[in-house]
Amino acid sequence: MKIVHFRLDGDETVRIGVLGTDGVVIDGTDLLDAPDPRRIDLGVNDRFDLENPFLDRLRDRITAAGAINSISIEDVTLLAPVPGPGKVICIGLNYADHAAESGMEPPASPLAFSKFSSNVIGPDATVPMPLGESDTDYEAELAVVIGRRAWRIDEADAMSHVLGHACAKDLSARAFQFADGQWQRGKSCEGFCPVGPFIATAEEVPDPHDLGIRLRLNGETVQDSSTRQLIFGIPELITHLAAFVALEPGDLILTGTPPGVGFAKDPPIHLASGDRMEVEIDGLGVLENTMA
Repeated sequence: MKIVHFRLDGDETVRIGVLGTDGVVIDGTDLLDAPDPRRIDLGVNDRFDLENPFLDRLRDRITAAGAINSISIEDVTLLAPVPGPGKVICIGLNYADHAAESGMEPPASPLAFSKFSSNVIGPDATVPMPLGESDTDYEAELAVVIGRRAWRIDEADAMSHVLGHACAKDLSARAFQFADGQWQRGKSCEGFCPVGPFIATAEEVPDPHDLGIRLRLNGETVQDSSTRQLIFGIPELITHLAAFVALEPGDLILTGTPPGVGFAKDPPIHLASGDRMEVEIDGLGVLENTMA
């Protein structure tokens, strides 16, 4: 199924549901358990836990959906499918040809860095341009959504901790990144982690290591590759990360970007106000955002 978060037009309530066929969204908000007032953490990301019966209820809702649960997609605003992840962990230089265009050797082990969870925005949301000369760049990425707590696990068991996959962008202010000598500021400007339009659950993506991945800038294809080119696959990434930090349901892993990024072009491409970016990954839809 394709999980979405959304708002109805004229209503600020954040809802959860499933993207159905024929241009409808099936609302499953009423299937959520009421938060336990005894808990300090109300656990909004528990809804992504594969052990939570909510996901089974949502699947049942799809087959039993009637008019009362089906809403035209024209009447909703899609939000980031994981509105507030606990962690956003990104992997750098995970395509060999991208490492080459960056003038760097492929890493011997996964190169991890983070974004702030508040950087996450949804489809069609605008990204504010950073102040000053930022040399902002685009990066198409496959996102993995964790669905079961992973802590010091075997690689053979890693995929059982995956809820699903989504399109993402790892936007980068290269001027900040290169000036600072480390990546936090350059990778974590406001709005620098668009995700969406939906999470395709694992059963919908038989092989996440065989997906075409593309980015179009103002209609022109500037990145065009396949997840077959990943240096470190998803099981290896999850095992590596879970060796030092517990991964929780709703956490995001951005798996790296293929070649074609702006700073490596001749001449370089820097994003400007009004630029429109579309990330398309086979089976995961199109994630469109505009620089504001």
